[in-house]
Amino acid sequence: MTAYFDDLETRDPQQREAELFAALPEFLAKAMGKAEGLRSWLGDIDPMKINNREALATLPVLRKPELMELQAANPPFGGLADPDALTGNHVFMSPGPVWEPQGFGADPWQSARGLFAAGIRSGDIIHNTFSYHMTPGAFVLDEGARALGCLVFPAGVGNTEAQIEAASSLKPSAYTGTPDYLKVLLDKAEEAGCDISSIKRAMVSGGALFPSLREEYRERGIKVMQSYATADVGIIAYESADKDGNPHPGMILNENMIVEIVRPGTGDPVTDGEVGEIVVTSLNPAYPLIRFGTGDMTAVMDGRSPCGRTGIRIKGWMGRADQRTKVKGMFVDPKQIAALVQRHGDVARARLVVARNGDQDAMTLHVEPSAGATPDAQALAATLADITKLKGDVVVAEQGSLPNDGKVIADERNYDA
Repeated sequence: MTAYFDDLETRDPQQREAELFAALPEFLAKAMGKAEGLRSWLGDIDPMKINNREALATLPVLRKPELMELQAANPPFGGLADPDALTGNHVFMSPGPVWEPQGFGADPWQSARGLFAAGIRSGDIIHNTFSYHMTPGAFVLDEGARALGCLVFPAGVGNTEAQIEAASSLKPSAYTGTPDYLKVLLDKAEEAGCDISSIKRAMVSGGALFPSLREEYRERGIKVMQSYATADVGIIAYESADKDGNPHPGMILNENMIVEIVRPGTGDPVTDGEVGEIVVTSLNPAYPLIRFGTGDMTAVMDGRSPCGRTGIRIKGWMGRADQRTKVKGMFVDPKQIAALVQRHGDVARARLVVARNGDQDAMTLHVEPSAGATPDAQALAATLADITKLKGDVVVAEQGSLPNDGKVIADERNYDA
């Protein structure tokens, strides 16, 4: 695939950097004038002086805990949204809860560029299996796909039998959703004798695309690419491919945003190649998040992508700066495990282990009983599902047997396999 979505993708890197930081001061001044919460958070700064990376790095990093506090004190958006964006629009809720407004325009989360890089074009029919319920996941891809000229089937999550029947009839050419649910659809369709071989391309997100799973999809005639996104800012980076659909190394940063890699727990940028937390300044006038800390880890790669796009490349998702972990496209937070322990007085400590069961994510909750207590594993599993909206097994361990390492959530998935 040698075509580009637009000329922004092939700009000289120095030109891109200069244009981003030429636009930032005026954008910041306007955003602070519209959003009183942003003005309060940033303090007494002169936005016209925030015109390079060094100046940007002096501003505080806004991470999820602080964002949640701001929103709780000044609901629903903590005063960080442009009031004009809240008229005749959508509002979404992510786990936390965290509230997100939809931005302006036809592709507010900038997903069309990533879809285009995945080989999806105007006229394609897309089977979109991200959730349309409460969270913005489905809308991120839906809006971008329709802006690209695609016809979108809003399949949503679950009800697999109905989904494969719909796909066998509609004949979609592309899939969007989490990496492992595509395998569920393909396997179920094969068992049911339904033909969904019309699906030839896919853009996946919300979880890791393991190399073995990508290869299985290739063997089944589907070229799968992935993007890295958050509900707050949209598509941050995406993969590109060669003319045969083979992915190039790394992921290319999206346009119209400034991405920094900082040392976890600080706002200090690291040197290129060093692993750190992804911090995004999104030039989104509806929801101007400045130095938003995603909690995700990555590192900048040397050189340019072989596809010809000149944007900075990152190595993709390399874990969490905190213990908040994504399972089957949904975040699980240590606070949720703490809430579970509070509900069950017979549990002294708990540790959620995230692993892989075949080609799917799997959770196991390990609990230590309180003195003299015998926890009910079935009741704990029900509470786990109620709090996280995800199913998991429960193992009752011996007292004092859980590791004393401070971890509430342990991600034991192998991202190289």
